[in-house]
Amino acid sequence: MSYTPRMPPRNLALYFLAQAIFGSGTVLILTVGGLVGSQMAPDPALASLPLSVVVVGTALGTVPTAMLMRRIGRRYGFCIGVLIGLGSALLAALGLALGSFALFTMAVGGIGVTAAFAAHLRFAAAESVAPQRAGWAVSIILLGTIGGALVGPELATRSPAWTPETPYRGALLVLAGFYALGLGLLLCTSNPALGGGSQGRQGGRTLRELVSQPGFMVAVLAGVIGQGAMVFIMTATPIAMHVLDGHGIDHTARVIQAHMVAMYLPSLVSAPLISRFGARKLALGGVAAMALTVAVGLAGREFLHYWWALVLLGVGWNFLFVGGTTALVTAYRPEERFRAQAFNDFSIFGVSALASFGAGALLHSFGWPAVLLSTLPALALVPLAMAYAMRANRPTTA
Repeated sequence: MSYTPRMPPRNLALYFLAQAIFGSGTVLILTVGGLVGSQMAPDPALASLPLSVVVVGTALGTVPTAMLMRRIGRRYGFCIGVLIGLGSALLAALGLALGSFALFTMAVGGIGVTAAFAAHLRFAAAESVAPQRAGWAVSIILLGTIGGALVGPELATRSPAWTPETPYRGALLVLAGFYALGLGLLLCTSNPALGGGSQGRQGGRTLRELVSQPGFMVAVLAGVIGQGAMVFIMTATPIAMHVLDGHGIDHTARVIQAHMVAMYLPSLVSAPLISRFGARKLALGGVAAMALTVAVGLAGREFLHYWWALVLLGVGWNFLFVGGTTALVTAYRPEERFRAQAFNDFSIFGVSALASFGAGALLHSFGWPAVLLSTLPALALVPLAMAYAMRANRPTTA
């Protein structure tokens, strides 16, 4: 695959800032969604439903988002995504004001759809540089989420004092303002120009031909397992900490904040590691970090146990996600990109949706250790798939 690097440097900077804004919304909802659910849900088993609906919204939005961007381009596609986020934040704030769990849950699903648009920021950057620079482009965009990882939990911690009668409503109103700012930034971008390849419906290999490549499927699996295991554990963490173990909201927010920083800060080194060792070995390092997450989480239930477990979880996600994305963008041709990207993201966020639904029920029924241990079989699939790809004599792209 050969892309022509034509994207203006301004575009990359604006994508970076937009990623910070999109990340703020996602992190805020991930921090307070379970807490709102535990206060408003009619059944304790439904406490994690808002978080699950966010992931479902992302999964359902993946294919329409890719098809929309194919028709109208990246610039206006991203603008539509941020407008959906703005409206959803206002509806979620209204749901809290009215005490409506149903309205709040439906609204945060719209923020999940916005995340489906945001997921294409990494592709818009990667497809505009030479293949060997794709890892760097992905890492730069993911680093933008650090801003969201810092701002989101701060909004969650401070906003109850702004609107004591409806905690977190103020944070959602501020988030709507952030999305409005993001709209202005994205209107200043231009569509990245690609070399070689049709942008229409036809051209390139079919999806069936793409998924028959072991290298392509290993790349997809790395993202699926990394995102699925991360969402599964992280969805359960605020409820386990705050509701089951009695940790305060400030400690819970700090753990989520540390986790989000740990998800994106390793992007400073993940691209150089790919250049030195390859995407496959980086993904294996992610599997090892997630295995350590399970070990630390099982060692105790104090604040530091949660903190270190979620930090390791973030590092593991980064290595799996960056490694998988880097391998993916070199496994298809320019004319196949929307087809391949839609399949990849639908697989990632579809599995994440199932994981988020299962996390709350498993935590409620069997406890925190069961949530941790249940991720180990899925993590084992990554090295097994890599071994299969090697035996098939079709090496994974790095």
